[in-house]
Amino acid sequence: MSVRPNLLLSEKIRQIGTTDTSTMAAAAVFSICRNLPSVSFGKPRSWWRKNNNDDVKVGRSISREGRGGLRMKVRCGGGGGGIGDFIGGDLVKMDLGRWLTDVEEHKALAIYSPHEGGYEGRYLTRLRYQGYYFLELSARGLGDPETTLTKIHPVCPAHLGKQPIARWYFPPEVDYRLSLLPPNAKGLVVWLIEAKVLSKSELQFLALLPTLRPKVRVIAECGNWRKFMWKPLKEIAGLSSA
Repeated sequence: MSVRPNLLLSEKIRQIGTTDTSTMAAAAVFSICRNLPSVSFGKPRSWWRKNNNDDVKVGRSISREGRGGLRMKVRCGGGGGGIGDFIGGDLVKMDLGRWLTDVEEHKALAIYSPHEGGYEGRYLTRLRYQGYYFLELSARGLGDPETTLTKIHPVCPAHLGKQPIARWYFPPEVDYRLSLLPPNAKGLVVWLIEAKVLSKSELQFLALLPTLRPKVRVIAECGNWRKFMWKPLKEIAGLSSA
């Protein structure tokens, strides 16, 4: 590959004849790049035709004007990939409609998100767009879910060994939040993180909570998986999903 020699940057600036530094630099760079030869670092057409069984093929090329570009050939199907793998599958979720349908149908879901996190936020946001309000709790330290969520329950603050042991009483978390919902709210979503530490009987109560409080939906993070997925919480808790 032979490249035609170009003038130095200082010579280009001298030819322009201006004192504005930004203008001189921009004009010099444009003049140098304009004289670049046509170079191709990609594969020839015959290589693309012989290797058309691959799902994704990428080649780097430079146009006649000297600007670098990325040449890509994509085939969907055959290799197990879907359209979501090529148009931002982490941003555009193709199953959001099924997610909303399952939330309304089952009313209590167990979700499994990837270890890196962040995916569940898009499903939470879609529920917020539907008019739901959220009560986010951690299963660790929750205590008895039935007592904490639906009954007046005691809480003992830390005394640090210096203050007397006290006991404060709090209203039911779910009932208190339901009383504060605006009139146009669709309902309340109890979103539990780290629900994998709950026992089977505790999961069974959470699965039945929408039956006791019709405006409540329950989403429990019960573990991790390679992609975001969910199942009816009754199925996970060993109850009949009917």
